[in-house]
Amino acid sequence: MAASFIETFNLERFQDALEGARTELRKSEVIERIWQKDHTVWKSGDAEISNRLGWLESPRIMVEAASSIKRFVEDVRKDGYTHALLLGMGGSSLAPELFSEVFGAAKGYLQLHVLDSTDPETILEVSRALPIETTLFIVSSKSGTTLETSSFLNYFYALVSESLGKERAGVHFAAITDPGTPLEKIGRALGFRKVIPGLPDIGGRYSVISPFGLVPAALLGLDMSRLLEPALQATRLCRESDPGRNPGASLGVLLGVLGSAGNDKATFLISPRLESLGGWIEQLLAESTGKEGRGILPIVNEHEFLPEKLAPDRTYLAVQLADDRTYEPVINLLKQSGRPLVLMTLNDLYDLGGQFFIWEIAVAVAGRILKINPFDQPDVAASKKKTEVLLNIYKDSGCLPQDVPSFEDPDIRFYADAPAQNLAAGLDRFLGEARPGDYIAVQAFLPVKPDIEAALQKITARLRSKTRLAVTYGFGPRYLHSTGQLHKGGGGNGLFIQLTAEGQVDVPIPESPGGPSSSYSFAILKQAQARGDWEALREKDRRIVRVSIKSDLIQGLKKIAPSPATLF
Repeated sequence: MAASFIETFNLERFQDALEGARTELRKSEVIERIWQKDHTVWKSGDAEISNRLGWLESPRIMVEAASSIKRFVEDVRKDGYTHALLLGMGGSSLAPELFSEVFGAAKGYLQLHVLDSTDPETILEVSRALPIETTLFIVSSKSGTTLETSSFLNYFYALVSESLGKERAGVHFAAITDPGTPLEKIGRALGFRKVIPGLPDIGGRYSVISPFGLVPAALLGLDMSRLLEPALQATRLCRESDPGRNPGASLGVLLGVLGSAGNDKATFLISPRLESLGGWIEQLLAESTGKEGRGILPIVNEHEFLPEKLAPDRTYLAVQLADDRTYEPVINLLKQSGRPLVLMTLNDLYDLGGQFFIWEIAVAVAGRILKINPFDQPDVAASKKKTEVLLNIYKDSGCLPQDVPSFEDPDIRFYADAPAQNLAAGLDRFLGEARPGDYIAVQAFLPVKPDIEAALQKITARLRSKTRLAVTYGFGPRYLHSTGQLHKGGGGNGLFIQLTAEGQVDVPIPESPGGPSSSYSFAILKQAQARGDWEALREKDRRIVRVSIKSDLIQGLKKIAPSPATLF
């Protein structure tokens, strides 16, 4: 990985602003102060800043911790485990998923699966597919109180206890959590095989080079030395005080300056082999920058790149393996189009270790330019609190609050601020509220399945074609832990289409690990999360509609993106 790994194109109209930002960073000694963990780089107050900068040292710390992680993995392999299921959300799940999808399992190591959905159908599919006898369940939560993760633990501990006996259940579990959390206490009380401490001075989305990312990577059989060496090299390069010679600072200046100038839709072209890197970058960028009325929207699941047909508010970022030519025609088109383009090249998969650190530095520098704190997430709690209130209502009354739909037919219910003659008219009216610089987010509280994702891609493509706006989609509740902060704390320029499902199969959630009773189910939890985010967005005066699909999900989704090519 060389310091010149970033190439840029079509930045002429931004040159004065870029040079001004670089000059300011040099004059204010910003890079030196970041490494000194000086919170005043971002804010005068030190709330959630200096105690969130441990990631600066984590590559070195993890080199020292690698041998103990390897011993844990070897003990697991020796005891015959063949699969691992990671139970987590956000920063605890995205890096493990990336490692699993990019590298896969080495021979003789564990097949790693990640669960970060409260959808009951998804949970049932996962639980039926895994061999309980040889599966290690990894409960991963920095706070040790994450609602979804606690629910997963309660359900799967009961499942393992029923299958293998309660006296054997604990050894099939391990926890990764910060010292002193409730999860640490639960893990020790239930006799977990291992409780692995996280680094408490690192926020979740910065935790990839820590036990939260590297323990799952080691279970897959990744070479820790090969992964950490590029990260260590990146730390050396990113100490350079001149932003022009510092890859992380250089990228951060680009993101911050172009984002401030209106090119705040960061559109990614990522080599297919590295595709899941997009989910990790999405959380880091959206949750770190989307606050105080500002934000950079990452677009990581777009598959059409026709700049002449899209609004000019985008910066294109290509992250490519050196031997991959998949996007070469598109990159050549973008070079000729005049649209801002950043090209990053990795020599091999293990260069991801350096890529992680460079992006972390970049987002920290972009936060300085945007004048926000990139380490807090003040609006994430809003949906969580509303979900808790709704669950308490359900416990007391046996039902969740219901709204009157604006339109209803045999397949769907449509909810908006005004009556609608039909779904097409209601969506048309909603999209008519769009302004230049807006974006559309489709928020799908639906099962995570290939056919549903294909339908969502069709919907977003039609929306993009109709409006020329940036359009993205995410599965709930996963997106609550990544783009949810940006949607509520950013510039208020989003139009949100929430998708929910009715009449699904259901799975009760025990109130404690292995406990006998349940006061609500995963279907109720998912409904409360969708309703909670709906209320949180409306409280922020965000524009939102909801489509509730009554039975056949694919049929309902086809009504949103009908064939042939006409949208509505």
